[in-house]
Amino acid sequence: MLADILRALDTGDLAVRTLLDLSAAFDTVDHATLLRRLEVSYGVRGHVLGWFQSYLDGRRQYVRRGTASSAVTFLLCGVPRGSVLGPILFVLYTADLLRLVEKYQLCSQLYADDTKIYGFCHPSAASQLQERVSAGVDEVALWMWSNRLQLNSSKTEVLWCASSRRQHQIPRTPVRVCSDFIQPASSVRDLGIYQDADASMRTHVSKTMSNCFAALRQIRSIRRH
Repeated sequence: MLADILRALDTGDLAVRTLLDLSAAFDTVDHATLLRRLEVSYGVRGHVLGWFQSYLDGRRQYVRRGTASSAVTFLLCGVPRGSVLGPILFVLYTADLLRLVEKYQLCSQLYADDTKIYGFCHPSAASQLQERVSAGVDEVALWMWSNRLQLNSSKTEVLWCASSRRQHQIPRTPVRVCSDFIQPASSVRDLGIYQDADASMRTHVSKTMSNCFAALRQIRSIRRH
């Protein structure tokens, strides 16, 4: 994705990125829907499908505080966090989003529960691209709702990107994300990396230096020990 954006900026285009925020994404994956999708969309059948079903079925959870425990509840949805299969199953569960986004001439990137929608345009077509992004996110939110996922539109982030010479051409108007209007950010954090609107790494370098100095101060305070 970043390579696509850099190529677009090199040609003088603008790029917009929408980082969607999902509420408790891994915990809301419907087991029946996931198994049906594995069978119909990916051709997983027989013993292999049975392995996935046995991996998902029969999971239980309860809350314990001290010596008191709640009743045991069987889980009908959700993939285990911290597992190897969890992120893979979530991506397979949400892969249909790729086709939805392509309808609006946009691109998407899925990494576990991190979903990004992005596109490029000439500076003169920025408003039309913004409208396509809003329409695409509307359809994505509807798809998520019908598949037991919930898009948290108020925490979704929008980043317009342009070269340093074209920063003045970036739209400053809020972008509609479902029922919310999101003000474009000057930088966003994506998978631990801070990315700026001018495609520089200034914010990431500054944050890294700040963390390093904080660690050095802590080391200094305990050096005598």
